[in-house]
Amino acid sequence: MMVVLLFVIFLGLMLLGIPIAFCLGIASLVYLLVEGIPLAVIPLRMYSGIDSFVLLCIPGFVLAGNLMNVGNITENIIRFSNALLGHVRGGLGLANVGGSMIFGGISGTAVGDAASFGSVMIPGMAKAGYDKPFAAAVTAASSTIAPMLPPSVPMIIVGSLSGISVGSMFLAGVVPGVMLCIAMMITVYLIALKRGYPREPRASLRRVLKEGRSAFWALLMTVIILYGIIGGFFTPTEASIVASLYALVVGCLVYKGITWHNLRMVLSETVLTSASLMLLVGFANLFGWILTSEQIPQMIADLILGISDNPLVVILIINLLLLLIGAFMETIAALLILFPALLGVATGVGMDPIHFAIVMVLNLMIGLTTPPVGVCLFVVAGIGKLSMVTVVKAIAPFILCNLVVLLLVSYVPALSLWLPSLFAGG
Repeated sequence: MMVVLLFVIFLGLMLLGIPIAFCLGIASLVYLLVEGIPLAVIPLRMYSGIDSFVLLCIPGFVLAGNLMNVGNITENIIRFSNALLGHVRGGLGLANVGGSMIFGGISGTAVGDAASFGSVMIPGMAKAGYDKPFAAAVTAASSTIAPMLPPSVPMIIVGSLSGISVGSMFLAGVVPGVMLCIAMMITVYLIALKRGYPREPRASLRRVLKEGRSAFWALLMTVIILYGIIGGFFTPTEASIVASLYALVVGCLVYKGITWHNLRMVLSETVLTSASLMLLVGFANLFGWILTSEQIPQMIADLILGISDNPLVVILIINLLLLLIGAFMETIAALLILFPALLGVATGVGMDPIHFAIVMVLNLMIGLTTPPVGVCLFVVAGIGKLSMVTVVKAIAPFILCNLVVLLLVSYVPALSLWLPSLFAGG
């Protein structure tokens, strides 16, 4: 009965638009008061949730992404992508997707990608003759590539929860991330062909090389992070500091976009973002502890395995559950609450933990673009001054193509595990 009250309060507050961290915290507080559990458990559980060395890299990567964003990196990535793809029908849409893939190696978050690219690409595509809902849909859909590539914040969270190697997950997400990019590019091209969207004159080799040189430093940052972690030169936490220092130097000396004024703004935004994430992690750990004490994870596992113990069916049920959860709950909160429970179910039917981690992150990323609580939908709708209904209709083809990728990644483990096994074998 008390678990029902817990979820009723949580869902009710979420529907009122209260931030997810406070929904978790208030629901947990009411539960503890009614059950008569000492409130001293709150700081204890919150502290145990954030007391993780791996989580220290979140502020570092957030800072690096913010530094590169104000350092004119977004515009350089867009120009390079457009130089490569602008001559194809729907080239700006293709550049939007390709740019998101490159930027994913910097921001590590879908919402950051949607906000950064959306502010530039949605007005730019509309001015070039594209329907604004289509521009918003492409931006929101392609932003889901970012957390599949290093430095993925959701994968860092998973590593802190489970002890799974963050570097191995970074590698495991590369092929699915590229698959998402290709699938969305095909979707963009087919829609552009059908609607007769414009294309630009083919860029000269000289222009491609010029724009490539400008974007080189952004691409190099991803290589440094990934090679440094996989090569054993530094841990993910140390990599976040290296990335921040690199972003500061490149933003000041190469792109010349960082000034004392916007540096203060970047530091302030980084502190706020990092603090809000840590608060969310703390409250989610408290909420998760309550669920564990009520044996909810075991009930979920028994329910799924009670339907079927066939691995193919279990994977399908997990996917459907995560897609539903992702449509209503913020990604980090969903990971913190559900990952430990579902990991046991997945490994019980033979899934590799790294493979399952990638499948879960991909599910929740798709959830960011599905109503009613798709955060990326709200971001692009706000930038484009569009209604949610309009954006949802426009993004439907992209959700469909992402679901196809999800099924392939779910049922073909080699797509996720090939790169980690390759480096492990080396």
